[in-house]
Amino acid sequence: MSTNFSFWNMACQQLDLVAKRMDLDPNIHAKMRHCQRALVVSVPIRMDDGSVKVFEGYRVQHNSERGPTKGGVRYHPGVTLDEVKALAMLMTWKCAVVGLPYGGAKGGIVCDPAGMSLGEIERMTRRYTSEISIIIGPAKDIPAPDVNTNPQVMSWMMDTYSMTVGYSVPGVVTGKPVEIGGSQGRMDATGRGVATVLIAASERLGLHPAQSTVAVQGFGNVGSSAAKFLHGKGFKVVGVSDVGGGLFNPRGLDIPALLAHVKKNPKKRLEGFGGGEYVGDHDAANARLLAMPVDILAPCALENQITAENAGAVKAKIIVEGANGPTTPEADEILSKAGVVVVPDILANAGGVTVSYFEWVQDLQSNFWDEEDVNRSLDRLMMRSFQDVYDVAAREKCDLRMAAQILAVSRVAKASALRGIYP
Repeated sequence: MSTNFSFWNMACQQLDLVAKRMDLDPNIHAKMRHCQRALVVSVPIRMDDGSVKVFEGYRVQHNSERGPTKGGVRYHPGVTLDEVKALAMLMTWKCAVVGLPYGGAKGGIVCDPAGMSLGEIERMTRRYTSEISIIIGPAKDIPAPDVNTNPQVMSWMMDTYSMTVGYSVPGVVTGKPVEIGGSQGRMDATGRGVATVLIAASERLGLHPAQSTVAVQGFGNVGSSAAKFLHGKGFKVVGVSDVGGGLFNPRGLDIPALLAHVKKNPKKRLEGFGGGEYVGDHDAANARLLAMPVDILAPCALENQITAENAGAVKAKIIVEGANGPTTPEADEILSKAGVVVVPDILANAGGVTVSYFEWVQDLQSNFWDEEDVNRSLDRLMMRSFQDVYDVAAREKCDLRMAAQILAVSRVAKASALRGIYP
């Protein structure tokens, strides 16, 4: 990533574009350009060798006018306050575009979990949770998993918060194991949502699954789940990539076999799978994958992947953003001129927060649903949201990103106008 790149500035730039397009009240626009609350914490822990290491952590709440804030926690050496603020803003729009009664939040710790033991990660998680406990809670802000965090991390967060208040509070986080208040279907929810809107978009363009090819950038939880569902629907997944490299097969990858391979691989990597050509150079593999002559490209890794430098090489008819902010505004312009349909992140990857909402409701009511009910409700909400965005795009004669943001910003603006400013 370029040192001049600012994810926060990009998020504000996108907000400014939609505000101008919809003639947003400048006072409401000014509020939306700022985060409601940002907490920076020190996270000192004792390492396995007896030394003390201090990590830096963040929790940002962008807007709570539609309800308590919601957003993941990521563990990554590249985490910055700028990034967390931007992701919190995107969460506000994501919750609004699918109609959830939430605002946006995000959290993170600057660390490299790959070089830490499980005990060190647990101690870091518990200390971080203790430090941010003053601003989180089931009626305040509900964290969830994100990059390099998982149900185990959420279990530690829930337990730490519960010990702090003196009783069990399963609704303080989502993405937990089902044994302690998690929801059926949560692990695959984001990838399933990506696949659902991808199918809806491909139908609009007259693409048929059996004749359609897909490339998936990122084979973590989101990308692998999306690939699994698409393979099951008859799509041919011809390329995937992860942090180590990329795997390519023009005849289609055997996704179930690949998933089994990655699960057994000690590093959880694509490397070593015999069902395709493996490229071990990460940058070369990504460049090749993004430029593949496929019908559909699903970037499901990190932000800022499709830029002004490589957007011209994209040959896909449809891009479905499984990651947060993978396409820069400059790249959007290039793709739009080339006729590429982009299904934006705030719609495409909203499946995770949707099932997180279902989990939160189940925790508050102590009434748990079976997986069929969860998946049916998720599919219905994602399809309805895609149709809402598609209708706005048709009415406003704009692309899907602008339409999704118009829909989301208008819903948050309405709540802001109704609530006013206190005092």
